[in-house]
Amino acid sequence: MTETNDYELDHKAFIILGLVAEYPNGSHAYSVNKRIEERGMRNWTNIGKSSIYRIVNELEEHGLVVSFEEEHDNRVRKMYKVTDFGFHMLKDKVYNVLKEYYGRNGEDFYVAFSMLPLLSIEKQIQAITGSIEKLKIHIKELEDMLAMNAVRSLNVRGLFIHPIMVMKTDVEFLEEVLEEIKRGGGKDKAVTDDSRF
Repeated sequence: MTETNDYELDHKAFIILGLVAEYPNGSHAYSVNKRIEERGMRNWTNIGKSSIYRIVNELEEHGLVVSFEEEHDNRVRKMYKVTDFGFHMLKDKVYNVLKEYYGRNGEDFYVAFSMLPLLSIEKQIQAITGSIEKLKIHIKELEDMLAMNAVRSLNVRGLFIHPIMVMKTDVEFLEEVLEEIKRGGGKDKAVTDDSRF
């Protein structure tokens, strides 16, 4: 196991590291898969059942998780626990994804948003505010391009109109999220006591 500072969490590794991090005393791969199923994550992420074991082993190779064995009901299970290094890398990833979201290529946005409680209230506010600002800039850019193409046919204008409408909805959503964070909301009441969230 080697802590690798230049290791980049791809989409699948991001998901698995976040799910392992939910339980600081350790989690086994079957439990991770069960949470993916229960939360319907395969509907909004790109994670397959068979990749979980490979990914968690890769995370261990890079020093983001450690494994240990635990006996449960007369069976020995391999458990995984996020290292301090892994937890720091995860929090950075969540913050950066949330802060840099501008309405496109948002595959990691949903994953990061599901891990919002990892961040302090201050960091949550900074990240969400950053995304709102980026979205508004991008909307303005597209509105300017739409204006330059105002005489074009619908199939051309629609390529600007649709993303503008989607991003305006994103801004409304994130502004509501920001208000709830400021009111002290956003914590999942169903999360167990041994959770890092």
